[in-house]
Amino acid sequence: MKTIEDLDVAGKRVFVRADLNVPLSDGRITDDGRIRAVAPTIAKLLERGARVIVASHLGRPKGEPDPQFSLAPVAVRLGEVLGKSVSFATDTVGESAKATVAALADGEVTLLENLRFNAGETSKDDAERGAFADQLATLADLYVGDGFGAVHRKHASVYDLPARLPHAVGDLIETEVGVLKRLTEDVARPYVVVLGGAKVSDKVGVIDNLLGKADRIVIGGGMAYTFLAAKGYEVGISLLQKDQIPTVLEYLDRAEKNGVEFVLPVDICVSANFPDTKTHAPVEDFEIVDADKIPATKEGLDIGPKSRELFASKIADAATVFWNGPVGVFEHPTFANGTKAVAQALIDSDAFTVVGGGDSAAAVRILGFDETEFGHISTGGGASLEYLEGKKLPGLTALEG
Repeated sequence: MKTIEDLDVAGKRVFVRADLNVPLSDGRITDDGRIRAVAPTIAKLLERGARVIVASHLGRPKGEPDPQFSLAPVAVRLGEVLGKSVSFATDTVGESAKATVAALADGEVTLLENLRFNAGETSKDDAERGAFADQLATLADLYVGDGFGAVHRKHASVYDLPARLPHAVGDLIETEVGVLKRLTEDVARPYVVVLGGAKVSDKVGVIDNLLGKADRIVIGGGMAYTFLAAKGYEVGISLLQKDQIPTVLEYLDRAEKNGVEFVLPVDICVSANFPDTKTHAPVEDFEIVDADKIPATKEGLDIGPKSRELFASKIADAATVFWNGPVGVFEHPTFANGTKAVAQALIDSDAFTVVGGGDSAAAVRILGFDETEFGHISTGGGASLEYLEGKKLPGLTALEG
């Protein structure tokens, strides 16, 4: 892959495909991690005299403009991070985009409106997607791919556009791929993988692949209850994917044969009601029970204190740790202790630690941890998982050409 150092960008219009898909609440950005992550690439291009056109998606609009998914607030925050004004085009390839790009001078930057406001961006029809990529290509002279969180998508701005312009990989993607190679090639051992989040089905591919690579797999979050049910335990009204139990049993059997240690919670924080994560209202019926004694009327919402100690002990001696997915409802203080314990265990270890994007990265920031204490915090949860599954990612394939 070419890097931005290989491009002559002075005076050129450089299209930077970023991932600015940040969480918003009432129009306010609640986690600007992805904005800060791509800012160094943009700043480097601006310093070299490029005219930078930043583009991204936000949320899942249905191929047409939707105000709740506008990137306008992101343009403001990007300008604050860069320390310079960022103009904003109110469309993607229309009159506003054309005029805003035409007005750029060397060392200036603009942000286009949400790419997914155009149906061609996400179309499964090659011709429709290609037509949108053709329109985007008229705006720029060069292409830089730096939206790691989108490289697992075969979308126009990610997959088709690089074929239409001289292209290179941005610093963020270069870093992300380097980190993932450390998790898949010649890994420092012991190699511990911590997986949480809601569903086993979201992690099936990565567990399948890691059974031949990891030394230890630690399971928490909503997905843990399917594992506990597979062991014959009552899980009450906890999140459960019954259809995944045969798969889970197969994994547990393969792990034993391959010498991979599976670590499950031994105690659980439960309640009959899902907590209010906005008001943080107290949970009156909260209790801690052994993992095999979850009441039929209650659901598991976090790992208990014994499990926190167990998980930390299984991370302590690691040389490499990959963590994807919170192990409880971290958005509520009562059920945030498990996720806090995992994050702290990563910090306390001497391992190369990788936080695998998505909710895990958000949890680290929301719970007040110093990001610099971790080896790497990824900007792409889904992309990271698919890479670890061994899949070819369309956005990376496009940048190799």
